Amino acid sequence: MKLENKVAVITGGNSGIGLGIAREFAKQGASIVIFGRSAGTLESAAAEIGSMTLAVQGDVTSVSDLDRLFESTVQKFGKIDVLVVNAGVARPEPVEQVDEAAFDFLSDINFKGAFFTVQRALPHLNDRASIILNSSISNSIGMPGMAVYGATKAAVRSLARTLSAELLPRGIRVNTLSPGAIETPIWGRTGLQQEELDQMASNIGSQIPMGRFGTSSEMAKAALFLASDDSSYVAGAELVADGGMTQI
Repeated sequence: MKLENKVAVITGGNSGIGLGIAREFAKQGASIVIFGRSAGTLESAAAEIGSMTLAVQGDVTSVSDLDRLFESTVQKFGKIDVLVVNAGVARPEPVEQVDEAAFDFLSDINFKGAFFTVQRALPHLNDRASIILNSSISNSIGMPGMAVYGATKAAVRSLARTLSAELLPRGIRVNTLSPGAIETPIWGRTGLQQEELDQMASNIGSQIPMGRFGTSSEMAKAALFLASDDSSYVAGAELVADGGMTQI
C-alpha cells in the first residue's frame, strides 16, 4: 500500500494509460480523482476503480475547467499528494499537410494543457507532493508524421526540468514518464484508417527489442515508482518505458 492515505489526481484518467494508473494507485491505497472530456467513460471508469473515486468532467485546455477540477478535489478529499498530467492526443500527419487548426489542437492539449494543469494545481498540492508528466519517446526520436506531436512531448520533458527547479524548495518532485508504443484506445483516435493503423503498428513493433507493445498496467507500475517514496531522491528525471526501443 505505497500510496495509503494519499490523494491522486489523474488527467485523462478515464481511459488508456491514465485509467491503468488510476487502477494501480487505487490498489495501493490512494483516493482517486479522474478528469476527462467524456462523461460516459468517466462514469464507467469511476465505477471500475472503486468507491473512493471522484470523476470530474472537463477539458485541460480550459483553465476554468481545471480550477473546477482542483476545487472539487479539495472539497472532497483535501490537499493533493500526487498529480499525474496524462491527458494527451496524437494525430500523425505529414508536415506539409499540417494546418493551423491541427497544430493548435495538439499543442493546446499536450503542452498548454500540461502547463496549466500544474499551475492551477499548485495552491492545492501538499509540500513533498509528486508530479508526473506523461511525455513520449517521440520527445527524443524523429518519427515521420509526428512533427507536432513530438515537439509537444519534448516541451513536456523540458517543462519537468524547469518545474523541478522551481518547486523543489517545497519538496515537490517533478518527473517525466515517457512510454513507447502502448496498447491503448489512443490509436483509434488518430484519424487513420484501420489498414494504416495496422501498417503503423507493424512498423513500430519491428523496432521494439522486446518484440511487443507495452500495456497500460506496465506504465502504471512505472508511474507508481515515481509517485511513491520509492523515488524520494528522483527529481527532474525521465523514466523511459519503451521495451528498449530507444535504448538498445
